[in-house]
Amino acid sequence: MKNSTLMESLYQLDNAFGVSGDEENVAEVLKQEIEGLYDDHIEDSLGNQLFIKYGRDREKRVLISAHMDEIGYIVNYIEDNGLVRFLPVGYHDDRTAVNQDMVIKTDSGKMVYGITGSKPFHTMAADEHEKVIRIEDLYMDLGTESREETWALGVQIGDYMGFHREGYILNNGKYYTGKSVDDRAGCAVIVEVMRRLADKDIEPTICMAGTVMEEVGMRGGAPVTNRFKPELMLALDGTLTGGTPGVEERQCSEVMGGGPGIKYYDWDPILGGTGNNVPRKLTRKLIATAEKHNIPFQREVMTGGGTDAWSASMAGEGVLAGGICIPQRYIHTAVGTVNADDMEYTVQLLLKFLEDYETI
Repeated sequence: MKNSTLMESLYQLDNAFGVSGDEENVAEVLKQEIEGLYDDHIEDSLGNQLFIKYGRDREKRVLISAHMDEIGYIVNYIEDNGLVRFLPVGYHDDRTAVNQDMVIKTDSGKMVYGITGSKPFHTMAADEHEKVIRIEDLYMDLGTESREETWALGVQIGDYMGFHREGYILNNGKYYTGKSVDDRAGCAVIVEVMRRLADKDIEPTICMAGTVMEEVGMRGGAPVTNRFKPELMLALDGTLTGGTPGVEERQCSEVMGGGPGIKYYDWDPILGGTGNNVPRKLTRKLIATAEKHNIPFQREVMTGGGTDAWSASMAGEGVLAGGICIPQRYIHTAVGTVNADDMEYTVQLLLKFLEDYETI
């Protein structure tokens, strides 16, 4: 894979700490990456970042968002012997939390490193070997021997905690794996789109938004939509893929390298009532753009997840909202993986959609 600005931005963004509720570090990296590419910048009280590029028509507004936060954990107790107990922030597979390198960000901004542990398998009863260890039963070992030693490191109840893993490009050069490609891949795409729009005169005024707290209830979509008041909102996010053992094609037909998924429908039954039935006039327009410019794409229908388009669609008097999703393997783990071609196709689709834009 070429050493492209797109993938360089992904590397910088992915390696920033940004558990839901503490996206400050990611916001700073995003501002650095997008510096000089916008006309106006707004940071709201929640921490959402809005980067506005004025078009020929200031009233014809298009909002594209990518969430800055990642799933993680929060400290809820410190044992007498210094071990740290924690709870999940966002949806996790409990199997992925044990025996991991972790980092806690303290109130002062100090990063404290450690590992997660659990009862050794040698001492487990037969029935315990068949069970997944719950996150609530794990602990983080900081190498301290008392609660006071842990406090002395700056660690307190309420501190956020995440995976400590540096992202990198896998062997054939097309795949990038990292701790938070959901949705730093989306953040990197909005930066790259702004780069390529820098010398272009386009009709609509656009806002590229980095949103907060998507992983804990898609909370950023409505506030940024209410503030910018667009006629159209697109959420840029990651999505599930097939093509690996155990995932049937009928369950997940999107594949890596097949281009971005154009969202038709999503729904999260766990949260209840959250999801988006994307209006057909929007999906038709996105597909027409892809076909006109020979950009690969896939059709997306999924359950068990959602995007900021859900809350955005109900903002104000209602907003036309949909999604474009980057295929991802191993989503919501420390080894999320994306394909560079899919990211490039996503950039191309958004770029052409904005260049050709007419009110839908």
